[in-house]
Amino acid sequence: MKDDIRAYLDDVLRAGRAIKAFVAGRTFDDYSSDELLRSGVERKLGIIGESLNRIKRDEPELLQEIPDHRDIISLRNILVHGYDTIDDRIVWSIIEEELDALLDDVGTLLQQKTTKQEQ
Repeated sequence: MKDDIRAYLDDVLRAGRAIKAFVAGRTFDDYSSDELLRSGVERKLGIIGESLNRIKRDEPELLQEIPDHRDIISLRNILVHGYDTIDDRIVWSIIEEELDALLDDVGTLLQQKTTKQEQ
């Protein structure tokens, strides 16, 4: 695996873990009423989407290992270009229902690719 691909996967993990830290112990009401929290989460979601987009450009076959990668990249585009149409409930549901699976998939992929390269 190329070093830049590894770095992009690591960026996904770090951004996802940051989101989890930001929202730990928080509720949807906290999220929707806290502009700073929303901004931080949206920024990190943007990083996740951009990292996956760069992987798509450089090693697209790798993304087959990450379910819903197209949706994640699309979310990044909405966050950046359609900022005025962001639905807080959708973002919150992504955090609650999908973020852990993404982090698990990316962590496993990174570990597999790193182990394979070391052999």
